[in-house]
Amino acid sequence: MPFSPARRRLLGLAGTIAFGLARPRAGFGADGLGADELTVFAAASLKNVMDEVAAGFEHETGHGAAMSLAGSSALARQIRHGAPADIFISANPGWMDVLEREGLIDPASRFDLLGNRLVLIAHGRKAPPVRVTPGLDFDALLGGGRLAMTLVDAVPAGIYGKAALEWLDAWEALAPRVAQADNVRAALALVASGEAPLGIVYATDAAADDNVTVIGTFPADAHPPIVYPAAAVSASRHPLNRRFLAWLRGPSAHWAFERQGFLLIPDWGLLPLP
Repeated sequence: MPFSPARRRLLGLAGTIAFGLARPRAGFGADGLGADELTVFAAASLKNVMDEVAAGFEHETGHGAAMSLAGSSALARQIRHGAPADIFISANPGWMDVLEREGLIDPASRFDLLGNRLVLIAHGRKAPPVRVTPGLDFDALLGGGRLAMTLVDAVPAGIYGKAALEWLDAWEALAPRVAQADNVRAALALVASGEAPLGIVYATDAAADDNVTVIGTFPADAHPPIVYPAAAVSASRHPLNRRFLAWLRGPSAHWAFERQGFLLIPDWGLLPLP
């Protein structure tokens, strides 16, 4: 089934969620260091919470953090090609592992930051719930439509989603009906607009749009654990890298992540700013 013009516009717009690299700003932070901005490459599924995190970091420290958001695979490729990132936050360990093997992130700075849940969403605000178990009748739910997902061989949400559909023994039948988007917000947009009746996204993304309903949650054992690792980029010598990573593990960021529905990694602790 070919994409409609509206779908192509949505994929083109939402699939390039990249908010640009910020220019350094003059001034000084609360610690007397120049208030130039960090550049943080973060998975698109973190969009809302990282906006809040950046604002909180600037408010508490006087230093800015400019967010560049896209699919984890796209961001990792940019770092491999020399993009001037300071911090990388991926939506799965796989892309962070690739960069670590190539010496492109500082392994001593790496830690697991967050977890998430994978959900099945439907267009509209009052779609009836279903049980996400083997035998779920996707044909009846989809009608003549398609299932919105991210790129199933590259983007973490798509990788997790494909694994979950394989666990349900549904992937082979559904694969020809999947509309693959560049990142999870693009997949969400397809369902929110009605271009696709169903989609597979993270729970935190579904909560960000009133035009979709979570109709089911995939069992945790249906896919690999959803983990967001964070680390400093090796080529960066930004003096605020360590401070920002510590801030992510402190109480202000902790509360922001919790408010937005992310799962906190139990053993990370709450660290004071250095």
